Parts: sequence; structure tokens; C-alpha cells
Amino acid sequence: MPRIITALEEIAPAYHALFVDLWGCLHDGYRPFPAAVDALRRYRAQAPEGGGHVILLTNSPRSRGGVMRQLERIGVPREIHDDIASSGDAAQAAMLAGLVGTRVHHVGPVRDISFFEDVAEDIRADLPPDTPPILRVPLEEAEGIVLTGLEDDEHETPEDYRARLLAARERDLPLLCANPDLVVDRGDRRVWCAGAIARLYEEMGGKVFYFGKPNAPIYALARRRLARVAGRRIPEEAILAIGDGIATDIAGAIAAGLDTLFVTGGLAAEATGTGPPPEGQPDPARLEAYLADRKCVPTYALGHLR
Repeated sequence: MPRIITALEEIAPAYHALFVDLWGCLHDGYRPFPAAVDALRRYRAQAPEGGGHVILLTNSPRSRGGVMRQLERIGVPREIHDDIASSGDAAQAAMLAGLVGTRVHHVGPVRDISFFEDVAEDIRADLPPDTPPILRVPLEEAEGIVLTGLEDDEHETPEDYRARLLAARERDLPLLCANPDLVVDRGDRRVWCAGAIARLYEEMGGKVFYFGKPNAPIYALARRRLARVAGRRIPEEAILAIGDGIATDIAGAIAAGLDTLFVTGGLAAEATGTGPPPEGQPDPARLEAYLADRKCVPTYALGHLR
């Protein structure tokens, strides 16, 4: 059973850096959570010497620049974080390295076209100078699939992609999934994410490569970007990962050797009996049962980031 805390500042002095999830922890897709913003602002102001670094760690299929622009649009203050590491960044690096070929079929909304165009400078710098370009082509011409999401997540479900996936499976096309999340809460509505389509393709026998939490590449990227902003390598025991996804944020961080703070008032609010923000807390018995069922125990738990 994790230690249930009432605010981040109870444990913040033990950590020089935070890896913070976005959806469900810092914002709901439309607006930031004021208590979460204040918590990160206080952490940066009160952190121990040499600390106070915040890396936003997100399963967004967008690049760092795309995520930054989204945060600016919804009003997340720039001063509460140092940098961003996204699932899109990690997936871009693999795509550009040719993991699923150079002629790819994109499955995702129009807003994700920037995935093929907006590449962070540190990822581009790691590419060989003779790296071939990636071309977006129709499915029948593709060597592989790049999946960033549903084309219309307000109305579609993964089942709407079954026929296309069957056609891809017949040709043994590999699929690169730029967002392993199954669902996300957008405002008061839960919508499907790329990970749900990828899971369906796996069930059909298709080969899927995942990038983002809980997989290792995004944590390696976050550590590199943290070291750059901190000017040194911060050891794993001095980093706290915060998130509301038990199978992604928490399981991934535990596998990466990090302490974790499970925000129960996001995806697991109903299952853990967590009260409304900003003060609501999980019901201890329901939280224990929830974690036992998933065989995952975070270091700490908190209803809502504050």
C-alpha cells in the first residue's frame, strides 16, 4: 500500500526533479488545474539546492514543440517546467531511423501531421546525415503504419479501424504506435487513444512497436533532457514520477527505477473512490483493492496534484 499524502510539498524536499504527466494531472485538455500549477510553482521555488527541475512527461503523439504550443493555448504557465519529453518525440526518433520503413501510412487526425514535420533539434542531431526522408503514402503502397490516434476521436472507436487493420495484417505491415494510452479524459468526456487501435492490431497478430510510457525510450529521453537543463546527471533516487495512469505512468516509472506519486483522481477516480478536486482523496480500502488487482504499488498516492 502506498503512503497517502495530502500535498506534494510533504515529500518534495526529497527530490531534485519531477517527471510530471499532463492529461489528468496538470490539465484536462481544455484548461490547467490551478492547484497543480501552484504545486509545481511552489516545488520549483522551494526545492533543495541544485533541484527544482520539472520535465513534463507525456504520451502525446506530438513533438515537444507541438506539446508546448498546446500548453500555451490552454494557459499552462511556461515557468512551471524546464522541458518536455513526449511519446511523439521518442516515436519520431524510431520512425526517422526507419523502424517501419520509409514509406508509411499515417493513421491519425489532421492535427498530428506535425509529427512528420516538427522534429526536436536534439532528435534531429542524432540522425546520420544520409537519413532518407519519410514519405506518407496510401495503405496499399506502405511499408509500415505510423499510428498517432483516431482520425475523429469524438465519434469513432477502435472498431472503426478493423477493416483497415485487417488489410494491413494481410501484408504483415509493422505498426509504430506513438501513444500507448488506451483512453484519456478530455474535459468530462473519455475518448479513445492510439493505444486502443494498436491493441486491436496486436490481437489480430500484427506487429506493434510502442513508444511512450510505460516503455523505456521515453524515460531515456526524459533523463537526457533533464541532464541538459540541470547541467548534470540527476540520479534515479532523486527523481519522482507523477501520473494518473497506473499501467503507463506508474508501471513505467517503477520499471525505470523511479519513485512514483499516483494521482488517483484522474483515470482511476471512480475505482479508487477519489473525491472531487482539489481536496478529494482516495478511499484507502478501494485504493488498496485497485492496486492489488493491477499488481502495481506506487510509492505515494494523492487524490489530485496540489
